[in-house]
Amino acid sequence: MKLVLFDCDGTLIDSAAIIQASMERAFADEGHPAPELSQTKSIIGLTLDVAISRLLEREIDAVVHRLVRSYKHHSLRMRDAEDCEEPFYEGIWELLQALSVRDDILLGVVTGKSRRGLDNLLQKHGLARTMIATRTADECPSKPHPAMVLECCSDAGMDPAQTIVIGDAIYDMEMARNAGASAIGVSWGYADTQLLREAGAHRVVDAPAELLPIIGVQ
Repeated sequence: MKLVLFDCDGTLIDSAAIIQASMERAFADEGHPAPELSQTKSIIGLTLDVAISRLLEREIDAVVHRLVRSYKHHSLRMRDAEDCEEPFYEGIWELLQALSVRDDILLGVVTGKSRRGLDNLLQKHGLARTMIATRTADECPSKPHPAMVLECCSDAGMDPAQTIVIGDAIYDMEMARNAGASAIGVSWGYADTQLLREAGAHRVVDAPAELLPIIGVQ
């Protein structure tokens, strides 16, 4: 039996465009220059307060909290729009379908998204019952703290040594290592693959299908 925990943004779905647009509008609300897309990609995966404080290079304070509220406002409005696009990466849907029918594999999500954002995504795509253990920024400290992984392991009745964390960010690799789980990086997300290896990735894959033998599916 194995527990497989996926990061969301940059691993399951390509949401960089909406995240960047939300950052641009939030920063404009507060009169700050918008971050470059490359800067935004570098903090995807962190909780919003930590992410924005890093973009501004300041401590988490009242300004950061206002930006967090503004970001959430713009993000929810855009994601509620009918033309909102956060596509699954090519091959991800097929991977999830192949894994979800297995009795020896449990699936979950560990993400810097809000609980509302993750639940909306899972319900929209019919994955709410597939992901049996989930943790978000609303329940746990920011990655790379191991709490998200450890709490999902507890929910699923699994040991971290039986758990695989799959993500595109260095924070995912560090979180997995901190929890005592396997860390598998993906190259199709937002971080440089060399940085994933330096952060502790046991493996880095270039396509979702490459995850199957690593998980143990022939």
